[in-house]
Amino acid sequence: MATNQQLSPTIRQELLRTLQARFEQNPQRHQNLNWSTVQAKLEANPEKLWSLHEMERTGGEPDVVAIEEATGEFQFMDCSPESPAGRRSLCYDRAALDARKEAKPAGNALGTAEAMGISVLTEEQYRALQQVGKFDQKTSS
Repeated sequence: MATNQQLSPTIRQELLRTLQARFEQNPQRHQNLNWSTVQAKLEANPEKLWSLHEMERTGGEPDVVAIEEATGEFQFMDCSPESPAGRRSLCYDRAALDARKEAKPAGNALGTAEAMGISVLTEEQYRALQQVGKFDQKTSS
């Protein structure tokens, strides 16, 4: 899923400031973590920064909500209160999009996620995300 996209130094610093502010405003999402550790990993992985920028650009609010136990990688998930404006009205996958005869959306969720270098949450991840806050309120039950 990695991309070869690079952010300009200005955009990279602006994104890091935004992510840091969100991290500091929501400590309940990532207890026992400090921002300097997260920032160091992000700066060492520019493709991850690019993907986080794409999430922001499309109206999302990515934040650290878990650590992958096997790899130690931080898991960022979209913590916006509802589906981001830039990622609404999509079919789930290419097959669903191709099957639409009328009122075709502009794209599909899996393809959009892949282009952004991210993945769609599994049901288990989605349910875990709902335990740390109120997100995607127009979709969740």
